[in-house]
Amino acid sequence: MIRILILARLVWLEMIRRKDVYVLLILLAAFLVTLMALNLFGLGQAVSYLKEIGLLLAWVCSWILAVSVSTRQLPQEERQGTIFTLLAKPVSRVEVLLGKWLGAWFVVGAATLVFYVLLVLMVALRGGGFGGVVLAQAWLLHLGLLAIITALGIAFSTRLHADAASALTYVVTLAAWLVLPRVPDLALTARGAVQTGLMVIYYALPHLELFDMRRRLVYGWPPAPGAAVLLTLVYGLLMTAVFLTLGWLAYRNKRFTRGAML
Repeated sequence: MIRILILARLVWLEMIRRKDVYVLLILLAAFLVTLMALNLFGLGQAVSYLKEIGLLLAWVCSWILAVSVSTRQLPQEERQGTIFTLLAKPVSRVEVLLGKWLGAWFVVGAATLVFYVLLVLMVALRGGGFGGVVLAQAWLLHLGLLAIITALGIAFSTRLHADAASALTYVVTLAAWLVLPRVPDLALTARGAVQTGLMVIYYALPHLELFDMRRRLVYGWPPAPGAAVLLTLVYGLLMTAVFLTLGWLAYRNKRFTRGAML
C-alpha cells in the first residue's frame, strides 16, 4: 500500500511540473468572469445560465483532464525507460497500475473540487447559491464518474500509445454519455443480432449519466435520496474495479522494450 501511495504522489509532482491544471483553471475562470460581465439574452440578475454553463464547463474540463492525465501515465514511464527502474524496486505491476490510477484520480478530483469552489464563488457574487447537501452529492458522484474515466484511460494505455489510448477513451466515454441512454429505444426497433449487440453494449459500457446531478443544482431541487446516491457510488466502484482488472490482465505479462513507445 505504501508503494501505491508513493506512485500516486509522483503523479501529483508530475502534474505540478506540467501545469495542466493551472491552464484549465485559468480558462474556466476567464470564461466565468466573461459570463458574469455579460447580460445574456437580457436575463439581468438571473444566475441559472451561469450555473448551467459553469457546471457544463467544470464537467468538460474535468473530463479532458481525466483522460489526458490517465492515458499518459504508463506510456510515459515506458517511453522514458523509468518502468524498468520501478519494477526493479521491486514494485509489482499491479502496484504500478493502481498507483498511477490513484494518483490520476486524486489529481483530477482535487482539480474538480477547485472548479466547483470557483463556480460557487462566481454564483455567490451574482447573488445566487447552491444547496449544500445537493452540492456535496454532486461532487461525490462526480468523483465516482472520474474514477471510472481514469480507470478506463489506464486500462487502454496498458496496450496503446498515449495518443491512441486518449482518443479511444474520449470516444468510449462520449458514446457512453450520449448514445448509451438511447440504446433501449434503438433496441425496440432492432431485430436479431443487431438487437443482441445493442444490449451487450448497453450492459458492458458504464452508464455515466447516472452520476449527473447538474439539473438539481441549477434548478434548486432537493437532494437525491441517500440510498440512490450510495448505490450509484457502489456502481461506480464496481465499474472502476472492472476496468482496472482488465487493465491488469493486459499489463501483467506485457514485455517492455526500451524506446518501444516512442
